Amino acid sequence: MKLLIKNMVCPRCISAAKEILESEGLTVMSISLGDAEIEQELTDGQRLSIARKLHDIGFELLDDPRSQLVEQIRIAVQQWVRKNEERTKLSDYLSRQLNKDYSTLSKLFSEVRGITIERFSILHRIEYAKELMCYSLLSTSEIAYRLGYSSPAHLSSQFKHKQVTGMTPKGFRELEKHDRTSLDAL
Repeated sequence: MKLLIKNMVCPRCISAAKEILESEGLTVMSISLGDAEIEQELTDGQRLSIARKLHDIGFELLDDPRSQLVEQIRIAVQQWVRKNEERTKLSDYLSRQLNKDYSTLSKLFSEVRGITIERFSILHRIEYAKELMCYSLLSTSEIAYRLGYSSPAHLSSQFKHKQVTGMTPKGFRELEKHDRTSLDAL
């Protein structure tokens, strides 16, 4: 049985969710960002207990098919942003990953999240760029190409947009305290 869990964004999240599932006596066959495969079917009591425990640590067990698909889109965007090989267009990637027409995915995502997939992907790319600026020795040019931008100027333009950071990548690097948004808050 497949379960979708909202707000899993890191390896610690995976460990915490796995621990909760196993505490309910479930056999976890596989678990990754956003989903878990368990051997058994859930009873109503187990589903409620798991949902409460997940909620207590900031996660959400998704039962609604629309919410599940939106979470799958969110995870796929995050994976696309962090790809190290050459990127296909995001719309093509999402359609292929989720076996759905991009216009359907885009409309649903905008309705549920109140933001377009494109804007959401830009915010993720910028947060990943900030992470690389804080924790790596990569230049802005290297970061731009790693993230699939056509040029460092394109990254800089999106980065310094007033609704994103309002500063250049260089200005961000020079800050003493780097203001970052957690991925589950996007």
